[in-house]
Amino acid sequence: MIPKKVRDILKKQHYEIVGDHSAVQICRWTKQSLKSKGVCWKEKFYGIDCHKCCQFSPAVMWCENRCLHCWRPIEMNLGINISKIDEPKKILDGIIKARKKLLIGFKGDKNVSKKKFKEAIEPNFFTFSLSGEPTLYSKLPELIKEVKKRNAIAYLVTNGQNPDMLKRLEKENALPTQVVVSTNASNEKLFNIWHNSMRKDSWKRFNETLKIIREWKGKTRRVIRLTLVREGDDSEKLKKLSNMKDEHVKQYAKLIRIAEPDFIHVKGFKSLGYSRKRLGYSKQPYHEEIQKFAKKLEKELKDKGYKKLGEDERSCVVLLGKNKKNMKIKI
Repeated sequence: MIPKKVRDILKKQHYEIVGDHSAVQICRWTKQSLKSKGVCWKEKFYGIDCHKCCQFSPAVMWCENRCLHCWRPIEMNLGINISKIDEPKKILDGIIKARKKLLIGFKGDKNVSKKKFKEAIEPNFFTFSLSGEPTLYSKLPELIKEVKKRNAIAYLVTNGQNPDMLKRLEKENALPTQVVVSTNASNEKLFNIWHNSMRKDSWKRFNETLKIIREWKGKTRRVIRLTLVREGDDSEKLKKLSNMKDEHVKQYAKLIRIAEPDFIHVKGFKSLGYSRKRLGYSKQPYHEEIQKFAKKLEKELKDKGYKKLGEDERSCVVLLGKNKKNMKIKI
């Protein structure tokens, strides 16, 4: 159950709470797409329609990590145990209904096409990435199956702290359409500083997840995502903290070799939301810095066939992969 204080803050931030532990919010790019003012990098890279993308969470305030770069309110984390569990169908029905409520104001906007609005309220792309850690929801396999049952895409983003749940997904024939593992630190020391995890064996769990991702080759689409932070200026409390040094390139390459993903997202940190209290604007890398880091990583992984497949300067992200023909996501 989400405490009233937390619930009120989420509502103020335009979340719609669904049931006891789920929530949905309208992404900025969904709004932009509806008004034909641009689309997100996921659409650019993977061919999805971002006005049909539903960004939600079945564990909105539950997460074992309190990552320094997270723009969500990690200070209000509710731990790792969700006491009262809602049913998957109830969650998904509620999410769609709540999302429609959040979008209804666009219906009368003269800058929004009627066709796009109608498509938007019937999403076919469900991104498990809004806030919290989705693998903490005990009925995640059933929820992913419910998404696929509706002829929609299940796009799972995870911190890699629950390898047992990932094993369950495969065992129960509930692999997501695409899985993204957040890989924000390149070594154990930096990992512990960066994530402030509640789990004492967090590094071990993360590495186990990388091995599972490797085993999923050919079974689903797999991504490793790096969120990079540069050294800051003298105003920063964590001035020296960075995961963008040359030593990190080799360390990241080692982790990527364990997982052997289909794609790698090399993305720059943005000082937004609650992250501004921890990491300021001077910690944000320029796109040119992300390009250089991605190029070094590409060189380090040359023998594995990774190369640059795309980039989006607005979102400060470079995509590495092995085959451009396999980029588009199919339902």
